Amino acid sequence: MRPFTAAAVQFAPAAGPLTERTVRENLDKAVAWTGRCVAATGAELVVLPESCTTGFTPGVPAGELWSLMSQIPGPVTEPLQEAARDLGVHVCFGTYERGGSPGVVHNAAVLVGPRGDVLGVYRKTHPFGGEDARRGGWVTAGTDVCVVDTALGRIGMAICFDGDFPELWRIQAVRGAEVICRPSALLRSADIWELTTRARAYDNHVYVVAANAVGADPAGVLYFGNSLIVTPIAEVVARAATQESWVAARLDPAAAMASLTPGSSVPQPFDHLAERNLELYDKHAADLLGPAQTTFPYSPYGSPPSRP
Repeated sequence: MRPFTAAAVQFAPAAGPLTERTVRENLDKAVAWTGRCVAATGAELVVLPESCTTGFTPGVPAGELWSLMSQIPGPVTEPLQEAARDLGVHVCFGTYERGGSPGVVHNAAVLVGPRGDVLGVYRKTHPFGGEDARRGGWVTAGTDVCVVDTALGRIGMAICFDGDFPELWRIQAVRGAEVICRPSALLRSADIWELTTRARAYDNHVYVVAANAVGADPAGVLYFGNSLIVTPIAEVVARAATQESWVAARLDPAAAMASLTPGSSVPQPFDHLAERNLELYDKHAADLLGPAQTTFPYSPYGSPPSRP
């Protein structure tokens, strides 16, 4: 990895029902915000929110969403590919992706390089609640991780609720990820958003560039922004508010692990990856990989609250 400036951009989806017109408006908006951000900050990596071509809750059935989207690369990615090429930057953005058969839709993060080529596609492996096709939603889960060698460094991707699952991030870190992009449209609290972003950065000693949506999606669901850039020792070096905006920060590999805590004179003495107890994990592989459930009462998606 070499030093470079990264930015997280947050903007609201186009108002009204999801149509071909609003998809185009969202793409135009994504291109415009990316261009303004790069001009103002000199960012070489720009991360946009989850499903920024539509808004997270599309308000249409999976079959209709499938028709409005495209395969990747395709019309849903081409405007941002052109923007990345014109600006000479890397762009990571979230979009729904047309799957291989009608009604199969993936929630994807796309990494585009400075020549406009698609360098990698990650398909969300942990759909959140109502989006999950297994629960009647519109998203079919992905089955693999994505870590890409770029001129900036090794870049991985995770999407929103994926931030709650440290195993996904650890796989990427073990594969050499130095920066992980987290396009999001988080529906919980700003505390959970910050907690999971900082924890995953610290767990794996990676930079995280996390762009969270703002405004209302086609179903009227509201998002709170607070996009973050976090260092490998969990320092928040850039934080947005709740309006349309961007934040940017310099990512420097020489400074990433220079101190135990931000600004401290005490050097960083440990490496979470090197100090894993592999014998322990191997011994308990069945526990790590087997099914499990919390022992506490909770309310599965769509069910009424549990009562004592």
